[in-house]
Amino acid sequence: MILSRGPHLKIPKAEFQSRSMEEEPMELSLEEMERRHILKILKHTRGKINGKGGAAEKLKLHPSTLRFRIKKLDIIMERNSSKAVT
Repeated sequence: MILSRGPHLKIPKAEFQSRSMEEEPMELSLEEMERRHILKILKHTRGKINGKGGAAEKLKLHPSTLRFRIKKLDIIMERNSSKAVT
């Protein structure tokens, strides 16, 4: 149920701001934001890149495209533990 005094609903601008935008510093480059996002997804998938539930599926990328970006962004994957190193 939404309650409002009068015929118009007034919502402060602060309510429209994304909480995630507040957590990320605005000084980050697009490349650094992409790197952090890929790292977060790789951590979530425990380093799995392709296949059902893999990072490529979650990012809606072809696995080879994701591997290219991982290389381009200097993300190093540990071989034994399938973890990404920052």
